[in-house]
Order: sequence, then C-alpha cells, then structure tokens
Amino acid sequence: MRDECCPQFDPKPWEGTTHTWEGKRFVKDRVIGLFHIPLNFGAVMRRNVEAIEAAGATSESMVVLSDENSLWGSDVYIEVGKDVPNATMATISGTFVSQVFEGPYKNMRNWIAEMNAFVTAQGKSIGKLYFYYTTCPKCAKKYGKNYVVILARVSA
Repeated sequence: MRDECCPQFDPKPWEGTTHTWEGKRFVKDRVIGLFHIPLNFGAVMRRNVEAIEAAGATSESMVVLSDENSLWGSDVYIEVGKDVPNATMATISGTFVSQVFEGPYKNMRNWIAEMNAFVTAQGKSIGKLYFYYTTCPKCAKKYGKNYVVILARVSA
C-alpha cells in the first residue's frame, strides 16, 4: 500500500507563469460545502477517479481545479485525457496567470489579494479565479508543504 495518493508537487512550472488552454478537458462535479469548507470532497474525488481510471482517461498531470462559486459548494474540475462515460464533461479555454502559495487555507483571503495585485501589476484584469489544490491533506502533511495554485483567467 502506498503512503501517499498524490504525487509530490513541483511549484516551478506554476510560479508566476502564463498558461493558454484551448478546450482543456475535465470531468466536472459538484462538492457540497459550508462557507467554502468542503464536506464531501473525498467522496467526490474517489467516485470520479474510479470512473476516470476505468475509462482509461487519466491525464499525465491530473490537475484538479475548484471553482469556489458559492458559500454552499464548489464545482470541481478533474483533468482527463479523453471523455469519461456517464460523467459530466467540461472544457476550459483561455489565458491564465498562475501563482503558487504555501501554507494553511486560512490564508486564502490574503492569497487572493496578492493574486489580484500580481495580475493588476501586469496591466491585466481577472475574469475568473480557479484554485488548484495540489495534494490532499494527508499528502500535504507527509510532504510538509500545503501548496495551492491560484489561476486567474486574464484579459488585457
């Protein structure tokens, strides 16, 4: 049995970089939350990862994005290499600027403010924010780092 379920995260490719996605494919699902605290994230991930693996649709990087669009839940997007039967599929396109943050989730408000300042300093405006939680809590503890990548869809 493995001691971790998440690969160790390398922040370098995400630190202050720009990413252009055209039709990047994801399985989309909904996580129930209470004031942005996820209540069933693990169950949603297990269900979807099982379906993704059964379909042979695992992507190389398996980026998992969260769209924190409500106090009562969030949409989660799990990167896949191809469509997954009986799953809700979605694509994301656009130009994104990313920044890596490390620490407890209670710092999120400060990280969002830093992200806004970073994007504004580049003369761009934010259209939407996505949050890439790079490891589960168990693996973050094992690796000693709790990285969160904030991706901002930007326009000039």
